[in-house]
Amino acid sequence: MAKALIVRNLDEELVRRLKLRAARHGRSAEAEHRAILEQVLGKDREEFWVKAAEMRARTRGRKHTPSEVLVRESRDER
Repeated sequence: MAKALIVRNLDEELVRRLKLRAARHGRSAEAEHRAILEQVLGKDREEFWVKAAEMRARTRGRKHTPSEVLVRESRDER
């Protein structure tokens, strides 16, 4: 069953960017809004976690450099 969703008090710049994005994809702002919600909350999100688990399984046992070490090295190079 389809439901309606009303979003109030949006920043004008956000609405402008939504309309521009919708135009780039050849659809209405409403259709773009639906596509964004589906992308973030729909099947794609579940698929992300499945792929992340697969990646963790493939790299299990390998040595990994902690991110703070990589960030520190990058800063030191500047």
